[in-house]
Amino acid sequence: MTIPAELAIRARRAAFNRAIAEGDAAAIGPILARDCVMVTGSDSAVIAGRLAQVKVWKREFAAQNRIAYVRTPDSVTVSATEPVAMELGQWDGAPMASGTYAAKWREVAGAWVIEAEVFVTLG
Repeated sequence: MTIPAELAIRARRAAFNRAIAEGDAAAIGPILARDCVMVTGSDSAVIAGRLAQVKVWKREFAAQNRIAYVRTPDSVTVSATEPVAMELGQWDGAPMASGTYAAKWREVAGAWVIEAEVFVTLG
């Protein structure tokens, strides 16, 4: 029995949140596509590629007063024609900031990975 795409994506997001909470950069890598792109919430910095993002997470986890970001999906919409999906939700980086995000997922070799994420700081 295969797991429905939406459920699989939500499980991968939960694993990403756990990796952030535990400071486990190695667990983040497999959730990201090799050529993924992240646009940060405040300064719109672009972090391109899995290796670059894992490096940023390692630096973030080593910070003395690190922020435990949590991403909470509001919706996951799976394409009926392509192996892609769009996740929309809220992110929280208490006590510093929070906002909304969009993530594009793609199924690659049976696993859902993040191809792109865009964050907007609203609070």
